[in-house]
Amino acid sequence: MTGEVLVAYATTNGSTAQIAEAVAQVLCREGLTAEAQPARSVASIEMYDAVVVGGALYAGRWHKDARGFVRRHRRALAERPLWFFSSGPLDASASERNIPPVSGVRRAMDRLGVREHVTFGGCLEQGARGRVARMILRNGKGGDFRDFPAIEAWAQRVAEELTAA
Repeated sequence: MTGEVLVAYATTNGSTAQIAEAVAQVLCREGLTAEAQPARSVASIEMYDAVVVGGALYAGRWHKDARGFVRRHRRALAERPLWFFSSGPLDASASERNIPPVSGVRRAMDRLGVREHVTFGGCLEQGARGRVARMILRNGKGGDFRDFPAIEAWAQRVAEELTAA
């Protein structure tokens, strides 16, 4: 495949955006044309041949912008190679074992024929927006649990699938 790949992401404090950027960089390094864009700002996906959608997890739900993106573009997404990722656990669990998608993401995967979903660790650091985020930080539960080598390895697998197609 030589077309364009969209990496759409939904984030509140920027952590998921950094994961999306890392995914797009790997795809580009592997010879694909890829760009990361905030999910809420994507008006059309018609120019893209494949899509990766990433959303932060909050209280067991995908970020509202990721859900809205999938809902708005469901018909076009169903016609393209599609991958999902989630980010969120504020511990090492995502690096230690496979964390299945939350139920809403699982339903979207089934409807759209998503090729794969992966959950990456999240990041919540001082200065994060939101009352709940500030409470989590006050309780000492924040930190950066993203595993960029694992993120890059997953993006490499996506690239391999796309370039083999």
